[in-house]
Amino acid sequence: MSQSQTAIGGDDQAGVRVLTTLSEDEQMFRASVHEFAEGELRPRVTEMDAQGKLDPALIKQCFDLGLMGIETPEEFGGAGSSFFTAIIAVEELSRIDASVGVFVDVQNTLVNNALIHWGTQAQKEKYLTLLASEKVGAYALSEAGSGSDAFAMQTRAVDKGDHYLLNGQKLWITNGNEAEIFILFANANPEAGYRGITAFIIEKGFAGFSVGKKEDKLGIRASSTTELILEDCQVPKENVLGEVGKGYKTSIETLNEGRIGIGAQMIGIARGALEAATAYTSERQQFGKSINQFQGVQFQLAEMATDLEAARLMVYNAARMKDAGLNFVKEAAMAKLYSSRAAERISSKAIELYGGYGYVKDYPVEKYWRDSKIGAIYEGTSNMQLQTIAKLLIGK
Repeated sequence: MSQSQTAIGGDDQAGVRVLTTLSEDEQMFRASVHEFAEGELRPRVTEMDAQGKLDPALIKQCFDLGLMGIETPEEFGGAGSSFFTAIIAVEELSRIDASVGVFVDVQNTLVNNALIHWGTQAQKEKYLTLLASEKVGAYALSEAGSGSDAFAMQTRAVDKGDHYLLNGQKLWITNGNEAEIFILFANANPEAGYRGITAFIIEKGFAGFSVGKKEDKLGIRASSTTELILEDCQVPKENVLGEVGKGYKTSIETLNEGRIGIGAQMIGIARGALEAATAYTSERQQFGKSINQFQGVQFQLAEMATDLEAARLMVYNAARMKDAGLNFVKEAAMAKLYSSRAAERISSKAIELYGGYGYVKDYPVEKYWRDSKIGAIYEGTSNMQLQTIAKLLIGK
């Protein structure tokens, strides 16, 4: 093994047990994101959660640090790094605040990835460059009546010669308030069913496009979740992403990658909750000693740590498979399914270990639990992950 690698089970520079070989560059990157999250993000978490809004200064810092274009090729202003590196960033940010974790995640695993894989050279030069330097992106697939059944979408695109005219409404769009560039799906040929679905690149300033209501959510409150409204929205023909009628393929393949990103968000949440619970149980005194000296508490911490270790291994493995060009669909579904459940279990147990203090906002663990719940819902519900895994297992 070279000196530039850390073996399985070794400690990285951020004090985290790693479950896969990390290069020296990956170790340094993790350490830098860890430092940023502790120094710049942690002091803002409570206020952003209460206000339900990301600090604009923090958004700028994410761009300045290169976190918004991790996989984007250097020719377009990005870091030209790996998918696994993006996963490290999402995990480290989510350990402090899952809202910032998903903000960076959507930009990298969904928006940038869709453009990298499906964009023309001209689209990449224009949009990837902007997304790496200053513009936030969003991914608009879901609708009020089109969630797990994404192909039931009602948003329509009509060919008008030199442009398309889009009408419809999108719902549950992460980064909706901050975004200026949207990967948006509409059906250009409803008679063809899902084979009419087409992906479009929408700019916030396009005529007929507007951002609607911002949702008041249980968790990840600083992350904006909005509706999008299209009323005769004019989209130039050159803003079709990929082929007309092949948007279903774009959405499926992009979301497969996005699920690993959500898995990284979940293990970040779980890490934060476990670290908080471990620290608290060493400080809390009952019956003349720290409560972590009681075997019952020790066993609970051990179960939480084991759950986290298994979840992180699954997420890292799926990310490595993606970078290696292997088929990772089943592994991505498993990683998202398991990590979301683990995050909810670990954060819930952390609340119990805190006792009454865990139930109030003066302490961090109630937020970890609130943030964890979304993992079982967005980018494919847990039932949809089970369906994917089952189909791939039985070959149907």
